[in-house]
Amino acid sequence: MLLLTLLVITGCLSKSKETADETYVLFIGNSLTYFHEMPQTVQEMLNETNPNIHIEQITFPSQSLSGHLSNIITSRTENGIRTRLKEEGEKTETEIKIAERKWDVVILQTGAVSVLIPENRELKVNPAISKIKELVANPKCKFILFNTWPSIHEYPERYCYPSRLIDTSIEKDTCCSPILQSLEQELQIINNSYELVAQKNNLIKSDNGTKYVEILTKYPKIELYEDNSHPNKYGAFLNACIFYQMLTDKKASALNYNGTIEPETATLLKEIAN
Repeated sequence: MLLLTLLVITGCLSKSKETADETYVLFIGNSLTYFHEMPQTVQEMLNETNPNIHIEQITFPSQSLSGHLSNIITSRTENGIRTRLKEEGEKTETEIKIAERKWDVVILQTGAVSVLIPENRELKVNPAISKIKELVANPKCKFILFNTWPSIHEYPERYCYPSRLIDTSIEKDTCCSPILQSLEQELQIINNSYELVAQKNNLIKSDNGTKYVEILTKYPKIELYEDNSHPNKYGAFLNACIFYQMLTDKKASALNYNGTIEPETATLLKEIAN
């Protein structure tokens, strides 16, 4: 009887330790995150070395971080959603997902244009991140800002939003990004803009944009884009390598996992992610 009791206690302690060692990661973002199942690719990488880390996601097409908190989805297709503003007492799908558990890591993704326009960055992006942080129940949760990349376009380029879509208090008609003159300058402005958001909200910032441009300039035969902005399977694999390293402090180059990527290309992408 004593032996049985000891075995039960030992089993409970082991189960408790196993549960305590589990890490839960939530991606919040849009198609720049979910294209080619990037979060699932991160999970496959983790399964090789850190199966105690579990990836989940709440991602919708074209959804901004502020939209994650304000929009009720009324219908959806493979490539788009229809939404309405939530009413008093309602919760969005993202708010419900955040409340499901005490997340250990939350990775926040919003497109580069949303941070390039100063008024949108200050009046939409920063308040949304602040609210998301308030909603996460784990006071020790780590928050990562997904620093994305330049889209494919001709230069010079400038992005603008109608001011009314940002805040009705803005007196001018449109709010615009700086004028972008080259790929290198655009990358610098994108990275600086994400850095301002990271500093404002005490976030860890990824460096995906820099890695994209490194491949664009040094290895132009490796195509990373599905279209003008979304990652193809190579871009998604590169992103997964970067987040694998951020979550584990291990080098992606040591992984055996290649997914559907040709071994030679996968090896190069892993090394660049380092």
